[in-house]
Amino acid sequence: MIYCCYFLMGLLIIRLLVALVNYLSFAYLPKATPLAAAPFISILIPARDEEENIGTLLEQLSRLEYSALEIIVYNDNSTDKTEDIIKEWKVINPNIKLINGGVLPNGWLGKNHACHQLSKAATGDVLLFLDADVSVKKDLIKRSISHFQKYELHLLSIFPKQIMKSFGEKVSVPLMNWILLSLLPLFLIRNSKNKAFSAANGQFMMFKAVTYKDMWPHEKCKAHRVEDIAIIKLFKQKGLACDTLLGDTDISCRMYDGLDTAVEGFTKNIFQFFGNSILVTVSFGIITTIAPFVLYFNMGVWWFTAYIAGIVSIRFFVSLASQQSVVQNLLLAIPQHLIFLVIIIKGLINNQQKRLIWKGRNILQD
Repeated sequence: MIYCCYFLMGLLIIRLLVALVNYLSFAYLPKATPLAAAPFISILIPARDEEENIGTLLEQLSRLEYSALEIIVYNDNSTDKTEDIIKEWKVINPNIKLINGGVLPNGWLGKNHACHQLSKAATGDVLLFLDADVSVKKDLIKRSISHFQKYELHLLSIFPKQIMKSFGEKVSVPLMNWILLSLLPLFLIRNSKNKAFSAANGQFMMFKAVTYKDMWPHEKCKAHRVEDIAIIKLFKQKGLACDTLLGDTDISCRMYDGLDTAVEGFTKNIFQFFGNSILVTVSFGIITTIAPFVLYFNMGVWWFTAYIAGIVSIRFFVSLASQQSVVQNLLLAIPQHLIFLVIIIKGLINNQQKRLIWKGRNILQD
């Protein structure tokens, strides 16, 4: 059992070092600098029942300090006022274009199909896919293009700063970065060719258009529930330069509006966070749950105390890197972990039943 305790403490130390490195590496976009060239950008937005968000995003995009762009929105059979709001903004801003989607073809997931259709309509040198619930500020495009050009990237993704209002969001949404930033050193995404060091967020994905249209990655990943991670792995496998950063105040997102939607949202991709391995996911959940008790009963109070200090330190550095409240995440650490276990259990149940309804569609059907 002593070797098991050594393993548990070793894993904690590794995760703590990863979290510390991610905090110290300051993995955000650099400040805006004069661009050597201003490429024409296609901003591409898949939207399905987004009446609460789409108008705000189009207003923000219309205020960007970057003129060489087009904005194309794909209305994916929305049943609310999404289409009407887009049409209103088309009148205000002639750079906005609308594509109304048809029947979803067999073998495709809705968002992947929407992104593929958007890419076919795009004319830009750079393609930027944004989710409709993202909020952006005026310098985002200049900062993104500056970083994109500096490192000659083919793909840049950003994890937006998360906006959390309800208690349910506060005990669920921070889990994404708690997993990501304690397991993956973000600097290795750009600096290592190993596709194991891959992470991306479909809320912001910027592509070199020539590369994208040579590969058509959304078509290649048309049935993948977590297409963002699948795509960046595909790019890294081909040796193409990629990078993933954390968002600051220039890009934010309220992913979910409560606990139920957050649990359903994370349930659909929880296993992909761990390399699409159910075994690794379940093992991580069990280990992080029982480790303090195993150490206490086998190694004593000092090992237990050291482990708790490590847990606190991980959440401290992850919260700082994510620009989230440190105090809030520490106070809610136990309920957050319980929600993490609930998400794993629901993921197992959904996989068994082959059923997970997301925006009116079963995304787990064969």
